[in-house]
Amino acid sequence: MTLDKVNARLKAAKIGVSVEQNGDRLHLRGIFPPKPGESKRKQREIALGVYANPSGFKHAEAKAREIRSQMDLNQFDWLEWDEKLRAEAERKTTQTSQQWIEQFEKDYFSRRSRNPKSETTWRSNYWQPFSRLPDDKPLTLELLRRVILETEPDTRNRQKYCIAYESLAKFAGISGLNAAAIKGDYSPKRLIPRDLPTDKDISKWRDHINTKNESWGWAFGVMACYGLRNHELFHIDLEQLRESSVLSLIDDDNGGGKTGSRRVWAVYPEWWDVWKLWDVKLPSVTGKDNSALGNRVTKAFARYGFRKPYNLRHRWAVRTIEFGIPVELAAQQMGHSHQVHCEIYHYWISDDVHQRAFDLAMQRPDRPLPP
Repeated sequence: MTLDKVNARLKAAKIGVSVEQNGDRLHLRGIFPPKPGESKRKQREIALGVYANPSGFKHAEAKAREIRSQMDLNQFDWLEWDEKLRAEAERKTTQTSQQWIEQFEKDYFSRRSRNPKSETTWRSNYWQPFSRLPDDKPLTLELLRRVILETEPDTRNRQKYCIAYESLAKFAGISGLNAAAIKGDYSPKRLIPRDLPTDKDISKWRDHINTKNESWGWAFGVMACYGLRNHELFHIDLEQLRESSVLSLIDDDNGGGKTGSRRVWAVYPEWWDVWKLWDVKLPSVTGKDNSALGNRVTKAFARYGFRKPYNLRHRWAVRTIEFGIPVELAAQQMGHSHQVHCEIYHYWISDDVHQRAFDLAMQRPDRPLPP
């Protein structure tokens, strides 16, 4: 038996696969189905690992006919013919969730700088959902779906788990999760409006905290006056704040704020003056990332009885509409997209706010008059 005779028989039988010799070993050549992750058929070689001798020729011819039969019956599976793919598949089924998460984290930070901002995003958007996976269990489609479905439907939490687990599944080569079908119908509009403090309440809280601790009273005043996120207190251009009531946030080498550099105008500007926000008394705290810094602020305010510091930011947003500040400008100052700003804050505008805006518009001397 010779290689030429083997290929002649395969050609006569219209097998579409030939046997070739590379050194002293044999392989098959043909146009085969796409490998996992590919979309098109390609001409490839399949190593057989047998020697180019009579018994090897016989084995190769049989394998060529076997592959033709599998392709005709739509039963061809690359795991049977590619040793590397088979080893990779076996590794995937034996690696634990913890091992996959460690590799995902390494890959995540290989594509972005590791700083307080990215650390906060990692912990909030990925590590928190990943921490619900059992460390010592293999990562499977069934496990990912089960943990997602344990979260409350139609919530931000369900949406976050779906996004994180879909990314992990793609990284691990696990198909079929279809997170979009189970993430539910979440929107900021579905949130129950917060019982926001009035500006009079905010002023009283600022005075109360300031009598207990001037540094935290200053911090409270800045957050109320500029609508900052907790951690953004520690990314302010303090020198500029001493000179002007327009506040600048710094996107520094340590990651800066959540949305980078931006300028924010005081609403009310009188608070900058009356509360002496120009007399900087930044609390002396430390934190390894923005999340840790934000938690320091929450805990500090809670010690003085104020438990929802983010309401200062929400109130600032509503106040800008009461002042008639254009939505696109307020959104930019908050570090939001126009769409996100409208979805979240317009939902909380009361009839009183609408009525005041209407009254002001009707009182304009240059407003259009009826024909």
